[in-house]
Amino acid sequence: MRHLAGRFFGALDPRGPSAPLEAWAQGFLLAGERELWMQMSGPDRRHAAGVARKVELLLNDGGPAPDRPVMAAALLHDVGKLRCGLGTFSRVAVTLVAMSLGRERLAEVPPDSRRWRARVGEYLTHDRIGEEMLSTAGSAALTSTWAGEHHRSREGWVTPPRIAAALNEADGD
Repeated sequence: MRHLAGRFFGALDPRGPSAPLEAWAQGFLLAGERELWMQMSGPDRRHAAGVARKVELLLNDGGPAPDRPVMAAALLHDVGKLRCGLGTFSRVAVTLVAMSLGRERLAEVPPDSRRWRARVGEYLTHDRIGEEMLSTAGSAALTSTWAGEHHRSREGWVTPPRIAAALNEADGD
């Protein structure tokens, strides 16, 4: 909950990452990934850059920076949120309701649902949507796979355990 409160207050500031942090982040992205990155909101890019910085620290161990696909996974794990088009307050409301009712149950979208209900479903399945978007953009398998599994339990991860644990810890979800 503390993490989510921090994300909420951070999302109230519409700015993206600082110029040097933005350039650093974009240096890890392929052309198609960069196009998706630039469509993300400023607060989402700021969050993602922070996650990538933490991943770099967690995996560095005094050696070289993690591979580009790992850093791209950190930067683009939430890219699927683009599809839903929900703003900060709507995201908060949906997250709180999903915590009460269950994410999977709330994510089920009946075929005849209104656009709002469909957007809620898209928000709650942004991990799977992001995996598809990144695959289409030409991302490495690790990058798209992590986007698709970052809300699964550890038992459902196929990303190498050390990398998945660092990505998960850095994201804090």
